[in-house]
Amino acid sequence: MTTAIDSATQAAIDRWLNGNYDEETKAAIRSMMDRGESTELVDAFYKNLEFGTGGLRGVIGVGSNRMNRYTVGTATQGLANYIRAAFPNETVKVAIAHDSRRMSPEFARITADIFSANGFEVYLFSALRPTPELSFSIRQLGCHSGVVVTASHNPPEYNGYKVYWNDGGQVVAPHDKNIIAEVNKIQSVDEVKFEGDPGRIHLIDEEIDSVYVERIKSNSINPDVIARQKDLKIVYTPIHGTGITLVPRTLEALGFTNVSIVEEQAEPDGNFPTVKSPNPEERDAMHLALEKAKALDADLIMATDPDSDRVGSGTRNHHGEYELLNGNQMASLIIYYLLRAWKEAGKLTGKEFVAKTIVTTDLIDTMCAKYGVSCYNTLTGFKYIAQIIRELEGRQQFIGGGEESYGYLIGDFVRDKDAIASCAMIAELTAFAKDNNLSLFDLLMEMYQEFGFYYEGLISLTKKGKTGAEEIQQMMADFRANPPKQIAGSEVIRVDDYDHLVRTDLKTGEKTAIEAGKMGIETSNVLQFFTADGTKVSARPSGTEPKIKFYVSVNEPLARKEDFDGVYAQLKKKVQSVMTDLNLG
Repeated sequence: MTTAIDSATQAAIDRWLNGNYDEETKAAIRSMMDRGESTELVDAFYKNLEFGTGGLRGVIGVGSNRMNRYTVGTATQGLANYIRAAFPNETVKVAIAHDSRRMSPEFARITADIFSANGFEVYLFSALRPTPELSFSIRQLGCHSGVVVTASHNPPEYNGYKVYWNDGGQVVAPHDKNIIAEVNKIQSVDEVKFEGDPGRIHLIDEEIDSVYVERIKSNSINPDVIARQKDLKIVYTPIHGTGITLVPRTLEALGFTNVSIVEEQAEPDGNFPTVKSPNPEERDAMHLALEKAKALDADLIMATDPDSDRVGSGTRNHHGEYELLNGNQMASLIIYYLLRAWKEAGKLTGKEFVAKTIVTTDLIDTMCAKYGVSCYNTLTGFKYIAQIIRELEGRQQFIGGGEESYGYLIGDFVRDKDAIASCAMIAELTAFAKDNNLSLFDLLMEMYQEFGFYYEGLISLTKKGKTGAEEIQQMMADFRANPPKQIAGSEVIRVDDYDHLVRTDLKTGEKTAIEAGKMGIETSNVLQFFTADGTKVSARPSGTEPKIKFYVSVNEPLARKEDFDGVYAQLKKKVQSVMTDLNLG
């Protein structure tokens, strides 16, 4: 089936064919035209690849709606213009890193050339490196901004470009919208300064690597435990990504001596040949690691995504079977271990805090309350956790934080989710469990016994096209106009509406403001319903996909480890009841 090329799309194609673009690009366009690939041409040219609040992400190829030299160049020139205006009388410094994806080294070099042509001092990693190390390098080198070329765990045909500010966090308001405005001002590739200044581009690697690894080592709370459990059996896979550069090195630096790499996935490869998707949230991506763990009787499995900001993990459960832990479970275990260790070390002074997102398990809030530690909840996105760390710097000390989508942070020397530091901490807390004759899963059950068994479910509804988008908006409008009175047999007692920043007590009718402008909160199309029995339901349309997501959190006491299976079945049944009550399946 062919697609008609409308006049606006044809005009965009003509601009590329007649403009200051290289001959290889023009030849590729002509080849698509000669082959009659009108559908592909329309998709490649019907719009400009959008520079969103986090940067760029798209399919690699020719065209205004693709990741290529020219769309990356336009974004970089717009960003450079904004940075220059933000720091008018300073020698601007920027850092750049990239992952293992196709074209990542080339896009990183193009970005470096353009920044240098704009008079910036550029610190470019000589080879692929994890995203969190880019965040670290910005602070370490005193940079004003930074870029990492990555599309995270997207399919192989994608690449992307994330922008960071001088605190090492991804850009937030007002910089995000202001950068978008500057990028949109670029009307022609002729405005892009592609010709780099080699004298301003400085290659970096070991001088940052070594300091970064040492800082991660400083997170360690119980080095004596690691010394006793140094032969902990760990299976690790980088899933063809950047983790291979630093995860094994960091574990060795901590003292772990028995780390087995999944060799089939050790080589960086942007085609990700052994998996359908390089996403540690998906069991298929962990298949080879699970098989190796079974063969070695491993204590711990870990897998990092291509840019190494997220980590998946697994261990044997109480039935002796390998089980993958979800993001809520591991975030909770990390915070559980940190809170215990900080208290035992006498380090809790009342000025410490933890941060997480509003859709991440409330088990973390419960634990923090017991330890007298503040727990701040932000909108979805780790940039908001980084924002809180920045706002509280010098007044409160950040212990750790996380989000349900497998991203965690320990300490504040990085300002984004950090799978390298997380792998180190997960290995340490597993060693701590073993030192106390427990498995990692035993430690999980022990945490549930003390604070309650929290279980979370997620349902994601895909609604494609214009009608799908309208349907999603109507669902949210209906929930606002007529919030459910009961969910799974329990009365709804509170509604939080982040679009209007209003919290409503349904028992009294009282409305209070959800404070915006700080602590990671701004307007967002999110609704949350709270029931009398502690159930929480969050409704959130995706900002990047044609989906609406519903996060469900339920909890029950766990009196004994022997009751785990029964309570687990009860909680899963309750989540299904919530879904049924809300007509979600």
